[in-house]
Amino acid sequence: MRKLAIAAACVLLSTPALAQSIGEKSGINSLTGVAPSTADFVKEAAMSDMFEIAASKLALQKSDEPTKQFAQQMITDHTKTSAELKSAVEGESAAPVPTAMDSSLQGKLDKLKGLDGNDFTKAYHDTQVSAHKDAVSLFERYAKGGDNAKLKSWAVTTLPHLQHHLDMAQALDK
Repeated sequence: MRKLAIAAACVLLSTPALAQSIGEKSGINSLTGVAPSTADFVKEAAMSDMFEIAASKLALQKSDEPTKQFAQQMITDHTKTSAELKSAVEGESAAPVPTAMDSSLQGKLDKLKGLDGNDFTKAYHDTQVSAHKDAVSLFERYAKGGDNAKLKSWAVTTLPHLQHHLDMAQALDK
């Protein structure tokens, strides 16, 4: 099984254009530390912001006061990074900014919509930790190996804020 996984990774990584998209979607790039393509970076960063904002709007309605404070900060900060991302790619052929989440993130959001009380709060906290770990990985990898100078600089600048969000999310259950 391990040999099969290694062989699959080698095949994916041997065709750069295809490997970036499949590698990013499957998580192989994250596991191996491979920088996402610019198109993947733009797509993943934009969808991450959309999820953070939508999930946090739910938290404002369904959660306790400390979680609501965190959620408001996420809405404010991720609305800002969404605008910065759009500005960074405007007029460039870098990649289009998606306008909707993929089915995986939409599924997570739909699950949150169906929860209330402590069940919602626990699930929201868990998704925030997971989403911010993914975002930190994405931005770290693009900051180190991205091929668009403007987006790479933005990733470097944004990364400390995402790490702070992760720290805050991890502290919610303490």
